Amino acid sequence: MIKSLLPQVLAREETEIELRLRLAIDADLPFFNGHFPGQSVLPGVTQLDWAVRFGCEHFGYDASVASLEVLKFQQLLLPGTEVDLLISNNAAKGKLTFAYSDGERRFGSGRIALAVNSRES
Repeated sequence: MIKSLLPQVLAREETEIELRLRLAIDADLPFFNGHFPGQSVLPGVTQLDWAVRFGCEHFGYDASVASLEVLKFQQLLLPGTEVDLLISNNAAKGKLTFAYSDGERRFGSGRIALAVNSRES
């Protein structure tokens, strides 16, 4: 993973199987630089990194990703916006499902299969 800076968390709701965060996508975050000239866009790899890092921390996994499944980026995430990140844990399969949205608008989603034995004791 790229180990990007994490965004500001505006609100947090958590259960044993879900984590919902309201994130501020500040315009001054460094990964907007040069991505892309004329219209800054939050890189997909940054969105993926945030989902892995927040999900693994909350559900007690290390960050060893085995594979990515059904990864989709539907709309551009622009600087100066707020977005919800919902992460669900399927502990039996060692998978995290994530989705970025704002109301009915969907920005990105996917499933992260974690490496075997990546759950901390």
